Amino acid sequence: MEGITLDLRDAARLRQPAIAAAGALTPAVIATWRGRMINEHGSSHVFTGLADQLDALGRPDDAAACRTFAAEEREHGALCGAVVEAMGGTAQAEVGPPAIVPLHADTTPRAAVIRNLISVCCMSETVAVALIGAERLEMPEGELRALLERIWADEIGHARFGWRFVAHALPTLTPEELDAVVRYLPLAFGHLEAHELAHIPVATTWPAEAAVYGLCDGQDARALFFDTVTDVIIPQLEAHGLPAARAWHERRTA
Repeated sequence: MEGITLDLRDAARLRQPAIAAAGALTPAVIATWRGRMINEHGSSHVFTGLADQLDALGRPDDAAACRTFAAEEREHGALCGAVVEAMGGTAQAEVGPPAIVPLHADTTPRAAVIRNLISVCCMSETVAVALIGAERLEMPEGELRALLERIWADEIGHARFGWRFVAHALPTLTPEELDAVVRYLPLAFGHLEAHELAHIPVATTWPAEAAVYGLCDGQDARALFFDTVTDVIIPQLEAHGLPAARAWHERRTA
């Protein structure tokens, strides 16, 4: 299958931050922010799919919120592309087909949406909040930090939406629907781990000044990922009555 060209050059050039020259770090900065551009823009398709599922459930307000999140993810893609352009790169890349939100035909539409919101918002977006939040703390004041904080603030909203929805929806599920959610947790954790570690190379280390450009130590980022899962995500899911610790332990066999 031929690749799809993601071209955010026009939008990115309107948003370019003023960034000091990165010298020998320039190729790494461009590659890192282009990767973020692809991931952020790709997330818009996920939220659009969630919006369609919520519309089908008769929840127009929640669907509208997810469409807003989709627009925010597209904006994040443009902002990340703006860093690429500011560094002398091109906010353009070959990408795969749009992400498709699982339909989960083995359960009800209501349980399917909860599965997806746990995976997307309670897991992936919560991890994003932690990783971006740590990154911004190491970055000096300036336009790049302000850009990162815009993205971070939106990700907080995405995560909170999922946690609120799950808190209200779980008590309304039938025993069969709740069992379907529980059965999906090991698979969701397995997907989360595989996705995050694929984007955090373990051997990535940088000089101290790399933090100015958003380049993170791979070992530290991986440690923060695991801490977020064990100290934030699992306890919150357990607080809602879901056996998340067991699911995390069983993830490799899901």
